[in-house]
Amino acid sequence: MNLITYLLLSLALSMDTFAVSVASGSTFRGLHLRFAFRYALFFGFFQSIMLLAGWFAGLTITDYVNDYSHWLVFGLLTFIGLKMIYESTLMKKESGTSPSGFWILFGLAFATSIDALSVGISFSLLRLQILVPVLILGIVTFTAALTGIYLGERFGSLFEKKLVILGGIILILLGLSRIVSFF
Repeated sequence: MNLITYLLLSLALSMDTFAVSVASGSTFRGLHLRFAFRYALFFGFFQSIMLLAGWFAGLTITDYVNDYSHWLVFGLLTFIGLKMIYESTLMKKESGTSPSGFWILFGLAFATSIDALSVGISFSLLRLQILVPVLILGIVTFTAALTGIYLGERFGSLFEKKLVILGGIILILLGLSRIVSFF
């Protein structure tokens, strides 16, 4: 995989973070910079850690599934993409609960980073190095969360569903590219 692919993958994985951030930002008036950075750090950190955890978990099964790993990667990325698209149809306007509490913030960051765990497994199946993708995903997710919370404060949640759908489509296309590149 090249840098462009890592960036696209990171953008796709951070779309749900962006959508949650926009929704969270819409609950604030007078957002403080310190909270916005803490918020974005939570999301960037969790995405990176989950990608890394998935990669380590995948190392335990790589030797057993090497011959058909391209199909597993395709299946995992397509499943995650379809799940994101489906979940976007279920998204509702948040009830105004402030995401400023530690446990709420922890829960949101963890929930939006679970997909990165599966992608990490895919990376280990492809025998990819993990440091660069972890750093890129963390930076992209941090940026998406920070941008999202500020846009949410300013404009509400106008585009959050569409962005999650776009993220799902990107993941499906990346999965398809693994099958096409195999043949």
